[in-house]
Amino acid sequence: GDEKPKVEVEEEDSSELKVEKEKEMERQPTEKPEEGAEIQHKDADVSAEEGGASAAEKEDERVALSLTFFLLFPSHQRQVLVVLYQEWFRVSSQRDSQADMVRLYLRQVGLTTPTLLPYVVNLTDGNGNMALHYSVSHSNFPVVKLLLDTGLCETDNVNKAGYTPVMLAALTAAESSDDLEVVQQLLKLGNVNALSRQAGQTALMLAVSHGRVAMVKLLLSCGADVNAQDREGSTALMCASEHGHTHIARLLLETGRCDISLTDKNGQTAQLVSEGASHQDIVDLLRAHAETRASNLASTTDLL
Repeated sequence: GDEKPKVEVEEEDSSELKVEKEKEMERQPTEKPEEGAEIQHKDADVSAEEGGASAAEKEDERVALSLTFFLLFPSHQRQVLVVLYQEWFRVSSQRDSQADMVRLYLRQVGLTTPTLLPYVVNLTDGNGNMALHYSVSHSNFPVVKLLLDTGLCETDNVNKAGYTPVMLAALTAAESSDDLEVVQQLLKLGNVNALSRQAGQTALMLAVSHGRVAMVKLLLSCGADVNAQDREGSTALMCASEHGHTHIARLLLETGRCDISLTDKNGQTAQLVSEGASHQDIVDLLRAHAETRASNLASTTDLL
């Protein structure tokens, strides 16, 4: 039994990060296009572009003004916090959010009211999502790195759908070395073996089910448990066997830690799962692996 999350992110006024379990339809996670007008920010680093610097300056001034109001008028702090909340998600959690704008926001908070910084970084919206959930789901790795580098992110926060940023990272298609480095940073900070709330799956199972080879390699290097079982008793190897991901099945077996004798709640091993799904390459792979292990065990016994 595998869990196929579908990641949907909407505009700020109804911002959601929905991760749905899809048992019967096999499809890759997609992101719902934003419905409203997209927020476009000029890159603050490109000062030659018209409006680039002004956008950054306006953002800096807006945050500074809100924070000053927060300090000077304690009786209105609740209203100010609401403004900060809205501004933070607008700046940090859109598909086109710019790291420079997020950096300006965090710098201003740190300079003016440093005690608010941990609160801001870990703010959650109505769906339990932090800026980290959103930036990971958007594959906005410069913003992800910026958030992680604060040293304040609660990386194991679970949203209302039951997923952590690490689980969402397992679904991304990071390819560049810089992006993979950021994902590795997240995996080292978070719990790679945490279980999703819906089906009790790990990040490794999600990456395997969706054929994310790079993510599988990273998760294995960061201590992902290859023999963890979800609520249906399925393992990562069973997920690979069901979906026909031969290369990933080989990667899992090459760790030397895979227990191919494990069975799910239906009494099926990974080999039986692959046979049922008619993935002959994986059937042959698992048979060969079992024969090699049996041969090695016999050789070891002969030496005793």
